[in-house]
Amino acid sequence: MTTAEILKDFLGQNRGRRSFPEYLVKGLLRGFGLPVPDGIFISREDFTHAIPMPPLPLEYPLVAKISSQDISSKTDVHGVLTGLNNEGDLRNSVRDLLQIKQAEGVLVEEMAPQGVEVIVGGTIDRQFGPVIMFGLGGVFVELFRDVAFGLAPVTGQQAASLIRQVKGYRLLEGYRGSRPVDVNALASVIVTVSDLIATGLITEIDLNPVAVYPSGAMVLDAKMSVQAG
Repeated sequence: MTTAEILKDFLGQNRGRRSFPEYLVKGLLRGFGLPVPDGIFISREDFTHAIPMPPLPLEYPLVAKISSQDISSKTDVHGVLTGLNNEGDLRNSVRDLLQIKQAEGVLVEEMAPQGVEVIVGGTIDRQFGPVIMFGLGGVFVELFRDVAFGLAPVTGQQAASLIRQVKGYRLLEGYRGSRPVDVNALASVIVTVSDLIATGLITEIDLNPVAVYPSGAMVLDAKMSVQAG
């Protein structure tokens, strides 16, 4: 199946949604071969009917994140709890997150190793059409606006060129003793996101952050939306 066909099927299965929770977007990305942490979505109903919680097939430490299409920033509502080391921590964290207003459920994932954090996004620009964006995470995007843009879709070679355009590229090459990151793995993430936004079936996709390692990468958070109406 083509990217457009897979995406049409996904949207059909989730008809009526305008924004998609992290666990659904990650499931879609996993189908395209992008690496995401192993995780399980626990709905409010699942948690209510499964006390005490059964052991999950995940390795500690874990992270628990609130899931809601009505909450744009999990951080603003204190909706991310990390460093969960046992079933007691997990049960208490899920319970606390479900008490947050508008919580639909909780995504529980294995904590990923620390890497260089970057942002990969796509949007439909009124003038240019499908656009792909890449930038380094943290203060680089928040303070310095250190991002690069390209017209989607992009090839692997074009994605690598996009990566080199940001001022903070030296961090990816290896800086002050750190090892260079896997630019090829990062380019693959960019190509996949560019293919998705280029279908015209979605209006925005945001992978923030993506952790990049000396070997491989991992999508740590993901959002996607379609136009209302």
